[in-house]
Amino acid sequence: PTKKSGQRLVGDVAYEEASQVASYITPVPGGVGPMTVAMLMKNTVQSARKAADRLINTKWNLRPLPLRLQKPVPRDIDIARSQEPKNILQLAEEIGIYSGEISPYGSKKAKISLSVLNRLQNQKNAKYVAVVGITPTPLGEGKSTTSVGLAQALSVHKQLNAFVTLRQPSQGPTFGIKGGAAGGGYSQVIPMEEFNLHLTGDLHALTAANNLLAAQLDTRIFHEATQQDEALFNRLVPTIKGTRKFSKIQLRRLQKLGINKTDPGELTDEEKSRFARLDIDPHRVIWKRVVDINDRYLRKITIGQSPTEKGLTRETSFSIAVASELMAILALAKDAKDFKERIASVVVAFDKKGQPVTADDLGVTGAILVLLKDAMEPNLMQTLEGSPVLVHAGPFANIAHGCSSILADKIALKLAGENGYVITEAGFGSDIGMEKLLNIKCRTSGDLPDCIVLITSIRALKMHGGGPAVIPGTPLKPEYLQENLELVKKGLPNLIKHISNGKKFGLPVVVSVNHFESDTEAEIKLVQQAALDNGAFDAVVSTHWLEGGAGALKLADAVIAASNQSNNFKFLYDLNLPLNEKITIIAKEMYGAGSIEYTPEAKEKLKVYEESGYGKLPICMAKTSASLTGDPNVKGAPTGFILKINDVDLAAGAGFIIPVIGEISTMPGLPTRPAIYDIDLNTDTGEIEGLF
Repeated sequence: PTKKSGQRLVGDVAYEEASQVASYITPVPGGVGPMTVAMLMKNTVQSARKAADRLINTKWNLRPLPLRLQKPVPRDIDIARSQEPKNILQLAEEIGIYSGEISPYGSKKAKISLSVLNRLQNQKNAKYVAVVGITPTPLGEGKSTTSVGLAQALSVHKQLNAFVTLRQPSQGPTFGIKGGAAGGGYSQVIPMEEFNLHLTGDLHALTAANNLLAAQLDTRIFHEATQQDEALFNRLVPTIKGTRKFSKIQLRRLQKLGINKTDPGELTDEEKSRFARLDIDPHRVIWKRVVDINDRYLRKITIGQSPTEKGLTRETSFSIAVASELMAILALAKDAKDFKERIASVVVAFDKKGQPVTADDLGVTGAILVLLKDAMEPNLMQTLEGSPVLVHAGPFANIAHGCSSILADKIALKLAGENGYVITEAGFGSDIGMEKLLNIKCRTSGDLPDCIVLITSIRALKMHGGGPAVIPGTPLKPEYLQENLELVKKGLPNLIKHISNGKKFGLPVVVSVNHFESDTEAEIKLVQQAALDNGAFDAVVSTHWLEGGAGALKLADAVIAASNQSNNFKFLYDLNLPLNEKITIIAKEMYGAGSIEYTPEAKEKLKVYEESGYGKLPICMAKTSASLTGDPNVKGAPTGFILKINDVDLAAGAGFIIPVIGEISTMPGLPTRPAIYDIDLNTDTGEIEGLF
């Protein structure tokens, strides 16, 4: 003892325990002295300063990637390959993502952990900008390209924190006729091949999850049809190593049935039968299998034809993977708990008494969640100029709500911070993409846009003015390549209608004329003046395809000005209204319809959904993107027409009702000359050829 008390406090690291978790252990034979203590204190102070600086100074230290502009503009894939992306870990560090919040997939893409939202929960949100279009030609009018170009202008040229959030493209269009969705020219997401193909495997995971649910559904029908109650119950709740108990999801089913027992041996025969039998009506199965390619021969099929299925056949069909309700759920979930609850409530069929059968009833909720665990995390990529992009989810806008995920937007809004901007794209025109983004996505997330960017083109306005049909894969007619003020003037009502649609939500609308080489100054001025005369906040010409972010600087200035003025945002309809009234409001206000006609089947379904407690859900219209009406051949901006609703579907997990207008297919077909003819792998260089 060296102290007067006769005791001395000593200690050392528990070496055996520490060696299991520590990367390095430095022996200190003489004990820790004042020098070590001083250095530890210094490092602690430096660490605290860094942490405080990150909290106080939220401006990114973004390193731009310079563009090497060429004229004429090369092919998209050649431009993409000419730019070497930053290492994704470097980009993550530049925009304030910590090392423990990122999971790299190679060096050019990564998953971002949802824990970012917990860390930045007190951070104020960035400005939120929605990019939409007028009614497009089949070639598209450049929403993705404009979204990327605007993000490059804001982040690289204006030196503001700016994200763009995009949907992951389906392989259907990639191998079909439309091509990829990475933008184009000098406003692209890179690497373009990885963006347009597998990315990080989210779509494949979703396909597997969707089809697992379908397999369990049909298997349950088979087993209930071929087994007696006692045998079925015993197989559902087997004795394993002398113990018999319900799983967690089976206990939830017991609660749903009002059976307050947890011991399988205590159930009466009647309770066993109620528990074991879902009694699914094979003629009222609504869940479909999916695949992420265009395959017209899967639009109607018969399953169960093998002798092993004992004659239990039924007609069904496939949808393309992005049409799965699970995709809509992925895009609308606010966190993992919400995601799980939505999956559990997915209605897959109705029983023989007309009651809904859910994914939870089938016992598959947890398994689906496990398959989609990684898919819940957004994917980080970058633009040609090195600014950040979040890619997540990909529901179509004509058959679903057509927006990237709430989670991606929320992460971007926090990372960009109070003085930053988040640009998100809504599918197709304002009549379907924007309307659903605002009434469904924003209502769910609570994040409201500050500004609408409305994309138009001289080409599209000429089409709406009575120009010849625009057919993908064939050269444009002379009317589209020569000045024709008369056609442009006749097409302006379509633009004016879309401006009006944005203003009905109380938001400023900035019109961006996506410039093409054949556009003339007189045509552009005509469009700009018409936009301003009809309530647009501003109308600018954008050349981002040709010049990258520098070509979207006027658009960036207009967006900054519009986003920083106060607005009077309001939803289009009250959720408490009856379903048919909500449908009528959308049809008349967004499309210009005069009245609605329902088939008897659609009327009956609306009644059933109201009575089943789904009446307060928002509406997700399934409608052609090629027209404001239900007829894709009708152009311009007609009014007073009859909108015919042929069917009404329920997406209980996603949380919306789907009125079906006209003939809407959830499984596209390949054209006579699909893009697959041009796609190849160069076996000498390993490069992919033919993607666009």
